[in-house]
Amino acid sequence: MKVLLLTGLGALFFAYYWADNFDPASLQGARVLLTGASAGVGEELAYHYARLGSHLVLTAHTEAFLQKVNFLSYVQLTSLALPSLTDSKGSLVVVSSLLGRVPTSFSSPYSAAKFALDSFFGSLRRELDMQDVNVAITMCILGLQDRASAAEGIRGVSRAKAALRPKAALAVIRGGATRASGVFYPWRFHLLCLIRAWLPRPRAWFIRQELNITTAATA
Repeated sequence: MKVLLLTGLGALFFAYYWADNFDPASLQGARVLLTGASAGVGEELAYHYARLGSHLVLTAHTEAFLQKVNFLSYVQLTSLALPSLTDSKGSLVVVSSLLGRVPTSFSSPYSAAKFALDSFFGSLRRELDMQDVNVAITMCILGLQDRASAAEGIRGVSRAKAALRPKAALAVIRGGATRASGVFYPWRFHLLCLIRAWLPRPRAWFIRQELNITTAATA
């Protein structure tokens, strides 16, 4: 019975992620406002959109500034852009983190900001649906990126491996272009979020598999 259940779940996930109606030509001439384009996934998104022929407006900021205004900047920018997006039936693509769905140790401030982000856009999506407003919201749940600052921040504390930025950026673009409600990269994060809903308080053993407890305790 367990084998059949696992096989069925595997088949569902395979079918979900295999289906791909992404048409690169749909982004030719598209108008894209991209924030945080100076580094990380934002930089890779800019490269991808440029190759696809989109018209870009880029903004940049330092990472320290972003951490201070992370949540509020999203709210303010969304409020300003929403009237135009409503008229054009556009899309909001929000790059968030796994830490906005699954809390982990030694990341309380960052995780809190990402949970707030997920809650805000989840509520906004429902409000737009209630008002029959055709603006898509795509939440992108990404893992640790292969950026020097990110790697340095978890060096010796986490055993998590960084994802490749170009592939993560392409997953974000695919999700936004197809107006998907959510993007998980790597895809196994979707399963992890489901397990989190079923087991909200994981046993300490599972937590220790991701952390170097000795280093973390002295950090």
